[in-house]
Formats: sequence, structure tokens, C-alpha cells
Amino acid sequence: MNARIVDTPAWQALARHAEALRGKHLRRFFADDAQRFARFSLESEGLLFDYSKQRVDAEAMRLLADLARAADVRGWIERMFAGETVNESEGRAALHVALRSSAARWTLPSGEDAMPGIRTAREQMRRFCDAVRSGALRGYSGEPIRAVVNIGIGGSDLGPRMATAALAAFAHPSLRVRYVSNLDAADLARVLEELDPRSTLFIVTSKTFSTLETLTNAKSARDWLLAAAGDAADAAMERQFAAVTANAGEALRFGVAAGRIFAFADWVGGRFSLWSPVGLPLALAVGMDAFEHMLAGAERMDRHFREAPVERNLPLLMALIGLWNINFLGATNLSISPYSQSLRWLPEYLQQLDMESNGKSRRPDGAPVDAHTAPVVWGGAGSNTQHAYFQLLHQGGWLIPSDFIAFAESDQPLPGHHEKLLANCLAQAEALAFGSDSDDPLRACPGNQPSSTLLLPRLTPETLGLLLAAYEHKVCAQAAIWGINPFDQWGVELGKKLAARLLPAVEAAAPVDADASTAGLVAWLHRHRRSV
Repeated sequence: MNARIVDTPAWQALARHAEALRGKHLRRFFADDAQRFARFSLESEGLLFDYSKQRVDAEAMRLLADLARAADVRGWIERMFAGETVNESEGRAALHVALRSSAARWTLPSGEDAMPGIRTAREQMRRFCDAVRSGALRGYSGEPIRAVVNIGIGGSDLGPRMATAALAAFAHPSLRVRYVSNLDAADLARVLEELDPRSTLFIVTSKTFSTLETLTNAKSARDWLLAAAGDAADAAMERQFAAVTANAGEALRFGVAAGRIFAFADWVGGRFSLWSPVGLPLALAVGMDAFEHMLAGAERMDRHFREAPVERNLPLLMALIGLWNINFLGATNLSISPYSQSLRWLPEYLQQLDMESNGKSRRPDGAPVDAHTAPVVWGGAGSNTQHAYFQLLHQGGWLIPSDFIAFAESDQPLPGHHEKLLANCLAQAEALAFGSDSDDPLRACPGNQPSSTLLLPRLTPETLGLLLAAYEHKVCAQAAIWGINPFDQWGVELGKKLAARLLPAVEAAAPVDADASTAGLVAWLHRHRRSV
């Protein structure tokens, strides 16, 4: 491992410069430079990134670029694209970029070409999507498939769920795609209440095909389908269950037909897996052509990220701005505000992408980072958010940077709506930056809240791919600078192990080997549960 980034001269220079800028208001930044927007914004591949409302000057950006070079971010990017073992703790590559590649060949360090398998998976997805969307694939009673339910959790749910909502304007008019993730029976039960077993297709999405939440929901869905199918149970399983997994053996044991298993490699990380067959429910919703347009948009951002110099590299600038806010200004939060109802799931998707990837305080060698890493990511769709938590941003006294995301044209045009929505988006960023003075202290807004604004022409499959790839690369670039592994999640695994240990006690009031608090809670639950 390289030296800790906090010990480098580049980090120390940034710390000194942050102290020199302390107390300088965004009003002053703009007053000092009439060309600030031109200097502190970048457009690439049709995506405009405006960071002029961030509390940076030219010297801060120069020093941040030096920090990226000191961390050898460029070398890390090349290792990831080359398929080297950047996921060190699990001994794997992280080749999500290959999943959206149009290259003829992608050679791995072993000499193997990754592209034949990727192309085969896409072709299998296309055949299946065409069969479902055309009505050729029918349920056990001969009814065409009219509803698709994806059963997964985490990366097997958030990506396709978010993208399906985002691209609703492109969806099949008579095929409903639903998502079930929560172990709480209320999630699955409410979906099943609205569905007809004769025309419902289930997709079980799990990399290992062993995730507790997913398999519990999948077994209940299977019971529901087979009870309705009766003597046609075998036909129901063959036609109406599919699996997306890296563990085909377990999917076969569950009862999924071999031809309905969509495989992907173990180097596809869960929260980076939308581009793989994990995106199958999205492809069913919008069609394989639209899905491949999304891949093409992401590939355009991949090329930009790999080739553009630090100072003109959009995802890397996003990463450096975020790092500046966290490590040198002391921000611990990041608010995500897409001014698009279609992107309502984006903040939750980015929560996992950022916090599960970079919510770590140790480097792969076990040494402490000695700096804060991932921020607490939260948010919602504007303009709803203005009437929920923006009061805190304006007058709560916390430093909370924001990302605003908007589109020049609406994906669901109704006259008189979109212009008002855009005006609100721009007004909130302006108000957070510059605030307002008032003789009444209750009405005064101090401003000086940093924000970035990302603008795109319209929400389409291709622009969605651009946007998501930019955020992926931002997170990975920050991990490279901090020296952490963004591709594992050992904290998540601990909770799974403890849940498995506690389950017998919760199920049957068995003695529990746990701390006094947990044992007391288990006992209380048993006293208050009705006998079933």
C-alpha cells in the first residue's frame, strides 16, 4: 500500500488553504470573480456540472488536482479498467465498466476475453424480453405475462427499481414491473394482492442465491404461484420463475428451469450490477433497445473518466469537491435533490452506492484512514423536499452540501409544470448559496451552503446511464484517494451472521446467547406475540 493520503504534502497544503479560506462567504467568491460560472463549471457528454456554488477557489482546485495525482488516481483507474484485483479483500476484479462496453475484446489479466460472456448474457436477455413483451411467453394457463415481480434486496433491487421509475416514460404500456425487497411480509403481500398468478412472472435476483430476505420472499411467492397452479405447478415453475445469479446451482435447486437462469460473473459487485442481467426487470419494462442505450450512455462517461485530464474530468471533479467538503470543510452530510419525480428513488440508490462503498475507516491493509470518508447521503425529489427538510438547510446551522439534478425538458410534459419546477430548483440553489439579510433574525437566512448543480437535456435511457456512471466513478475515485476498498461490505455481513444466530430464539423462545439488552428484547417479544 502507498503512504496514507493524510500524510502527504498535498493533503497538508489543502488543510492550510482551507484554513485561509475559512469564513469567506459565497457572496464574496462571486463578487471577486465575474467569470466564476465559466471557470467553475464543466460540460461533458451533454452533462453540465456547475460547481461554482461550492466554497472553492482556483488554488483549492489546483491543490485538489495535486491530491489526485499524489494518490495516483489515474493508476487506480487503469487497474480497474484492466480487470486487476482492485477488490483486494475478496480477491476480485471490479469490472462493471466492461458490462456496458461495446468493445470487440476486453482482455483480463488471465488472458481471458470477458466480452463473449457479456454478449451472450445480453443476447439471452434480449430473447427473453422479446418473448415476454410480445406476449409469446405465457403462464401456466395460457395467459400472456402482464406483471413482472423482481425479488431482491440491496444492489439486486435498488438499481433496477430506481431506473424503472426513472424511465417510466419509455415503459411497455401493458406490462407492470414491480419490486419486492423487504423481509417484512407486508411488502410481498401487498404486491401479491394486486396480481393474477396466471399472468405473473417472478425474477429472483441474488448474486449468491442465499440472501435471507430474498429467499424468504421467493419461497412465499413460489408457494402462492404453485397453490394457484394446482396440477399445472410444473408448468408454472418452468414458465413463470426466472433467476439472476452468480450461483446457478442454487437457482436450479430452488426449482428455476436452466433456460431461465441469467448468470453473471463474481466480479460484478452488487451495487454496481444494474448493467448486468440484474437489470433484467428494467429491460423488460423499457425494452432491450432502451436498456442498451443506457449502457451506451454509461460507456460514454467511462471513456471520459478514463481519458480526461484531472482538471477536466467530470466524475473526478465531483469526487474532489466532495472530498474537500468532507475532509477540509467538515461536512458530514450530502443532500441529493433530483428535481424529477421520475428520479425519486435516486437518493436511496446513491445512499447504497456511496455509504456501503465508502463507509469505511480502514484501508485494505488494516491501517486507519485517519480521515472521514463517506458522507451521510439522503434526499428526495424536488419540489417535495422544499416542504420537508429544506428549512434545516437554510436555517438549521449545519453545513450540508447539496447536489441538485434537473433536466431542460420534462419526460412527462404537462403545460405549465416544468418551468415552475426548474425555477424552484435554481432558486433553492441560489438561496442556499447567498441567503438573505433581514432586520428580523427569524427571517434571516445566512446562506453559504455549498451546492453543485447537474443539468441534462432530458431524462432518457442514455442520459440516465451518463448520470449514474458519473456518480459511480465519483465514489470510486474518492475511495482511491482515501486508500479504501469500495467493493466490499464486511459491516453488512456482521449483521447477517448475528441475525442467523438470533433466529432460533426469536422463532421458538429458545435460550439466547446474547447481551442482556438483546435477551430482554427477545423475551418481551415472546410475551407479546399471539400464538399462531
